[in-house]
Amino acid sequence: MDVMGDKATLFETGRFVQPSGDEDDGEAAEELRQRLAAEAGDVEAMSILGAMLLRRGDLDGAEPHLRAATAAGDRAAANNLGVLLHQRGYADEAAGWWRIAAVAGSAPAAHALGRHHRERGDEPAAEYWLRQSAEQGHVLGAYALADLLDHRADPESERWMRAAAERGHREAAYRLARALDRRAARESGDDDRDDPCAEAEQWYRQAAARGHRRAALHLGAILEKRGELKEAGRWYLTSAKDGEPRAACALGFLLRDAGDPDSAAAWWLKAAQEGDGNAANALGALHAERGETQTAERWYRAAMDAGDVNGAYNLGLLCAEQGRTAQAEQWYRRAAYAGHREAANALAILLLRGGDQTGAEPWFSKAAEAGSVDAAFNLGILYAGRGEEKAALGWYERAAAAGHTEAALQVGMARLREGDELEAERHLRCAAGGGSAEAAYRLATVLDARRPPASQHELGESLQSLHEKTECEEWYERAASQGHRRAQVRVGMLAAARGDVVEAARWYREAAEAGSRNGAFNLGLLLAREGSEPEAAMWWTRAADAGHGRAALRLALVYARRGELVESQRWADRAVSLGPGEVSERAARLRDALREELSA
Repeated sequence: MDVMGDKATLFETGRFVQPSGDEDDGEAAEELRQRLAAEAGDVEAMSILGAMLLRRGDLDGAEPHLRAATAAGDRAAANNLGVLLHQRGYADEAAGWWRIAAVAGSAPAAHALGRHHRERGDEPAAEYWLRQSAEQGHVLGAYALADLLDHRADPESERWMRAAAERGHREAAYRLARALDRRAARESGDDDRDDPCAEAEQWYRQAAARGHRRAALHLGAILEKRGELKEAGRWYLTSAKDGEPRAACALGFLLRDAGDPDSAAAWWLKAAQEGDGNAANALGALHAERGETQTAERWYRAAMDAGDVNGAYNLGLLCAEQGRTAQAEQWYRRAAYAGHREAANALAILLLRGGDQTGAEPWFSKAAEAGSVDAAFNLGILYAGRGEEKAALGWYERAAAAGHTEAALQVGMARLREGDELEAERHLRCAAGGGSAEAAYRLATVLDARRPPASQHELGESLQSLHEKTECEEWYERAASQGHRRAQVRVGMLAAARGDVVEAARWYREAAEAGSRNGAFNLGLLLAREGSEPEAAMWWTRAADAGHGRAALRLALVYARRGELVESQRWADRAVSLGPGEVSERAARLRDALREELSA
């Protein structure tokens, strides 16, 4: 049981004025005045003097004055006598005096008596006396009653917790905020929602303002989620300075994101030394980024020792980066067996790379069932590799539903193969929006196929309206800007069609330099039309060497015009072999003509 001699219990009446620390002389004078009055038989003075001595810790000096005042019927003295006896270790005798004071109407005594009964397991008696105290407006009684009812999951608990909070009890304000927050999470079905209960925030703020470090931590988290980082940092700092390691850790992340890793490390160190595994992991990651792998490993181990399973996972990552596969597998397994889903996924990948597909599959499944989106996607790849398309699609759909970009692309491609264009479009839009260049290109081709044939513009139609980009062109350009070679060629073709030769050449060149044979061929055509046949021949050579039949035919024609018949025949032979059919036929005719010319 906590010491019941708090100020509200010790000094029940308003008769006793508590001096500040710099008023020792005034307190001594007051004590002398009360002592003289008590010796003259003033019961009120006896009670006040006893309380003064009790507060100072002078139990021997306080007891006779409190007993004398109690005998004269002073209920405050009876309560304080109970406090004194409780401090001496005479709990049952203390309870007797508290009962006398409580029956006489003392709310602090009723509170103390209620707590006494609760400690002894007599909850009905505890509730009775705590309720007596609470109903008289005693803040500690209201909180203790709320705590008792909360222990029994009694809904009435919130009423008394609120009553205590409204009277300034900081722990009550914090617990009320937590209860409101949890209830809002249950009702919304989302424990990580972005809009915490407004009333909960109000109570967190009230408790934090009164020095409650965990309330300051929660308030900081709410403000950080809302983007109010400056105020969040202030509350984290307040909480961290009061000794809350989680706040020190959170403050470290704020400072790191603000570009101050050294200050972040200082707070992480403080939190890690107090046993915060998350902070130890953060320190490990910081040292790993700096190439200080031994120090990183030490902090990851500290995180693991603190009970943070991420420590084992991060050790696995560190070992994998160093090529220590056996150790990586060991740490991944440790984390995976502890329920770390990403460790299970990493373990499965490690086993798969080692050729153990049978061992990898159950770990992928375990991770996917635990909610790992990457594992669900990887299962899709695994099944697709076996030719089990239906099972693969099921996992791709699961990953896509959770926002996995590449999975959405795979679902979109599967729906295209099935002929379900609308469903394909939906998934391709998701993947393209998530940054997939291939999805953007595929979406553009779907939209492109729907466009009506281009018609001659009517007289008076503005050139600008003719050249307004369609949605499919925008998707082509997005894919092209992400380095998609086929999209770059297509954007170049669209630019050439509207007469923008410079733009077309830019995109063709980008595609060609990235290895696109179509890009190289088209760039050659553009250059040839502009009169730069030597440079065009260079790009056609690159395209033909990459297997482009039309480029080989163009080269055969170029060399034929130059009179270099042997070289022309060589490229004609190449064009015949590369095709397609129409090109092969034309190249064959040219080759035969060259042979006749050479044999003449």
